Amino acid sequence: MSDVRRWDYTGEGLSEDQVAATPWQQADDWIRQAEEMVARNEALHEPTSMAVATVDAQGLPDVREVLLRFFTPAGPGFVTSRHSAKAAQIAVNPVMAASLTWSPLFRAIRFRGGAQELPADVVDGYWGSRPWGSRISAWVSKQSHPIASRADLERQVAELSERWPDRGSPDDVPVPPDWVGYRLVCDEVEFWAGRSDRLHDRFRFTRIGEGDLDTGAAWSRGRLQP
Repeated sequence: MSDVRRWDYTGEGLSEDQVAATPWQQADDWIRQAEEMVARNEALHEPTSMAVATVDAQGLPDVREVLLRFFTPAGPGFVTSRHSAKAAQIAVNPVMAASLTWSPLFRAIRFRGGAQELPADVVDGYWGSRPWGSRISAWVSKQSHPIASRADLERQVAELSERWPDRGSPDDVPVPPDWVGYRLVCDEVEFWAGRSDRLHDRFRFTRIGEGDLDTGAAWSRGRLQP
């Protein structure tokens, strides 16, 4: 592949004295900065787009993009359908890995740990914040399952749109029975900051005790080679 185009990673890097005391503080700061970049209409989209990897019953990894919808010291979380492949895989192997990548900022965060189902009231509370069309589509899609054509999807959308018209209320569309959310309970969190000549900065927080992402005594920190 001699014609591969190359970019130099001209990021600011991350030094020991810049790393926050806990993985929560560092991750929250980077996520906030990415969201601020979007607010300024700069070259970054979907700052909370997160790749989530799970493992199926045969031990094969599977990865897909989701949207980070919950981020607290307890860990990152997202919503999905119980019909989805990721939900089926988590039921068999309750482990996950996830990553947030912001190429224009030359930054990425990696999370590894266990998968934990979020309480129903937390997930249902988020439901009403979704746009009406997104709530309709959640009812229509038996996620990850085959369908004959897009026309079938659009027919179901039309039917449900008539049943539950948009009245501007979060209660317009009821919560689907298969609506579910998951949190990644972290054992490792790594921060990557790209620098010139591939001499990147990498810091990994590793769990050494009980506590959440903002419990300093629960984590040890070390620098990794690029």
